[in-house]
Amino acid sequence: MGPPEPCRSFIKAPLQGSLCLVGTLLLLSFAPARSCPKICHCTERNGMVVQCTSRNLEGIPPNLPRDTVVLLLSSNRIRHVPQEAFADLHRLRELDLSHNALESVEADAFQGASDSLQAVDLSNNHLSSLPRDTFGKLHARVRLSHNPWHCECSLQEVLRKLRLDPETVNEVNCYTSVREEYVGQPVIHVLDSGINFCNFHHKTTDVAMFVAMFCWFFMVTAYIVYYIKHNQEDARRHMEYLKSLPSTSHISKDYDTASSVF
Repeated sequence: MGPPEPCRSFIKAPLQGSLCLVGTLLLLSFAPARSCPKICHCTERNGMVVQCTSRNLEGIPPNLPRDTVVLLLSSNRIRHVPQEAFADLHRLRELDLSHNALESVEADAFQGASDSLQAVDLSNNHLSSLPRDTFGKLHARVRLSHNPWHCECSLQEVLRKLRLDPETVNEVNCYTSVREEYVGQPVIHVLDSGINFCNFHHKTTDVAMFVAMFCWFFMVTAYIVYYIKHNQEDARRHMEYLKSLPSTSHISKDYDTASSVF
């Protein structure tokens, strides 16, 4: 492959040609490392705005520009956000994943972009739970509204580390719960009332351990009783067998009688 067009005129002049090639390499080094995905539309606005809304995407598109500041992925069919999905997007400020089919977001999914992110939208998906380390050190405002959340300890731990978007915080409801009476209520109201889902978790664990220990004790006791009864039965049979044998005195009398005859 030959030198770039601007440098071809300097082929005969080694010094000028070298300088031109160096300049070209410098320009390439400062250019975006990756171009806009073909399925998306990108515009430059104090950084790259990547528009991938309503493109029937089933996953996070690869090869996103490293200078992406806004990434719009709403209204697709994305079901899963893998670990470090945005690790190379160190300038990413806004991420919209709303109106997808999200069922899971892995721990540390936002690692690499957590320092720059200011807004994350995960609303209107199929999320019921999240790993405790999903958001790491994320300082962005997060929208979690209109998801079928299961209110229990791990969700409480996740929410404790988040800055929920104040406009939608009352729309983060318990779709299911470890306690039936909290179903349909906003999670934040339940937690503000002093409810601690982690206490329910510990109580459930304690009850399970108690039941397991009781079952173990019952089995051991039943085995001991069976063992004793079995030994008693063997001893009784042995005694009956011994009683059924001819006695020693009776054998001696029979022997003496036989001797006198002879």
